[in-house]
Amino acid sequence: MDIFTLPKLPYSYDALVPYIDAMTMKLHHTKHHQGYVNKLNLALEKETELYPGSLEKLLAEISNHSQAVRNNAGGHYNHTLFWASLTPNGTKQPKGSLANAIQRSFGDFANFQKKFTNEALHLFGSGWTWLCVDYQRGLYVHNTPNQDNPLMIDYKGCVRPILGLDVWEHAYYLQYQNRRVDYIAAFWDIINWEIIERRYIETL
Repeated sequence: MDIFTLPKLPYSYDALVPYIDAMTMKLHHTKHHQGYVNKLNLALEKETELYPGSLEKLLAEISNHSQAVRNNAGGHYNHTLFWASLTPNGTKQPKGSLANAIQRSFGDFANFQKKFTNEALHLFGSGWTWLCVDYQRGLYVHNTPNQDNPLMIDYKGCVRPILGLDVWEHAYYLQYQNRRVDYIAAFWDIINWEIIERRYIETL
């Protein structure tokens, strides 16, 4: 019996047009994310006695597991968080407690946006750019390679990642080709800041 299943998207594949095209969304969700789920379930069949009972605990104890579990558990978690962070009704900036936290940590939203964009643009190869909550409830931006994420024990200092951007080429190549900078710019128009703020509040 499979432990994990592919989550449904909270919107249709064409809902994020013109920022992300429908074909990219469909392939990204049904092929790439589904592939991580399938391979994670297969890898865990060999490690059933080590499975701690949740995806988050699995990531926190990832050094106890095989590279296959690491890659695919990360891929499953990262994409699940990514899909829920997007919306066709995005607003330009967050409000409330998250906006205040961004101001405290980065000076203002423009500085945060510049920092995040620069990190994503200059991440070499494939990986993710994250907005993370630290142990003092401040915010910082952090890159991880491949399908790693800040919940893994290797990346200390993170209470929780609350926003992640997929900068693997499969996330944008059909529409943007090698223009990662245009994909990153489009990302800012489809962020669900209500969800991101909710994640931040849950860490307080």
